[in-house]
Amino acid sequence: MPRTKGSKNRHKTTHTDYAFQIAEKQESIVFLTAEIASITANIETLKADLKVKKSDLKKAEKEVASLEAKKVKADAKAAEEAKKSEAEAVVKKLLADGMSADEILEKLK
Repeated sequence: MPRTKGSKNRHKTTHTDYAFQIAEKQESIVFLTAEIASITANIETLKADLKVKKSDLKKAEKEVASLEAKKVKADAKAAEEAKKSEAEAVVKKLLADGMSADEILEKLK
């Protein structure tokens, strides 16, 4: 019965260089530690930037709300002024047409 190809042709390692493997792993540990420190520093910087940006956003939102409130107030005042000037125009027209002040007051009620 023929044996399978390569079954007896395995390379046996009789001597393992543990010192070399330990050195490789220690280099890997140093590299990973440095990388973790770099990433951690980057995260701290990003957290600080995020805090500043959130603060700026909050200020901007407050300013927008304030401006919107001022706009509403100004629009209401402009509408009131428009009504007032319209009422004055109507009163002037009625006075010019010969109505008395009492008749005008009766119509306004």
